[in-house]
Amino acid sequence: MKYLFYTLICFLVIYGALAENTKPLPRFVSLRSNEVNLRVGPGSNYPIAWVYVRSGLPVEIIAEFDTWRKIRDPDEAIGWVHQNMLTKKRHVRADKDDVVMYRNADTQSVPLARLQKGVILDLIKTRGEWCQVKVFNYKGWVLKSNLWGVYAQEKVG
Repeated sequence: MKYLFYTLICFLVIYGALAENTKPLPRFVSLRSNEVNLRVGPGSNYPIAWVYVRSGLPVEIIAEFDTWRKIRDPDEAIGWVHQNMLTKKRHVRADKDDVVMYRNADTQSVPLARLQKGVILDLIKTRGEWCQVKVFNYKGWVLKSNLWGVYAQEKVG
């Protein structure tokens, strides 16, 4: 019985690792912590090129090696981070100045807020060319073309 239990545990660990590595590339995720080291190679023995200090920053995974993910950030910096420093919880970043958040997915709708370039928003869902987002107590819709962290044809939620 013990042998069966250990075999099952080993199978689940290996299956989980394989399932993690079969996700499509590239894909968007977000930084999990307020301090994330971007390294020049896939391992803790590689030098740190950059330290992110913003939890929730959207990043794009462009390659994988073991437990390391090669990412690109909104400013085009590229490097490696450990998978534990990333979360599937999606965020997007306003990619232009004066991005308008609307009450509904329609430019004729009531404007709720003007967002400056660099503002990080929670991504709730997408509908066509629109993203429903949340920042502070504001929840509304922004055109995908004004955001970094979501693909043009991607469906979320």
